[in-house]
Amino acid sequence: MLSDLLIWNKIGRIVTLLSKRLDISGERALDIFYTSKTNERLHDPSTFLYGFSDLYIVDEIIMELQRG
Repeated sequence: MLSDLLIWNKIGRIVTLLSKRLDISGERALDIFYTSKTNERLHDPSTFLYGFSDLYIVDEIIMELQRG
């Protein structure tokens, strides 16, 4: 499992990429991220999602949004 500092940095990068990809504010991207199932999975060490690339995780969030 990543340390808290590394997870926080990863979340920052993910939110920045999500904001750019969806052309929304950073605040809105942060809200989307923190209310997503992907966020829950990222914090669950058994999923190993933290080992995937930031872009992969952004794609997971976008697919989650599309599914509703």
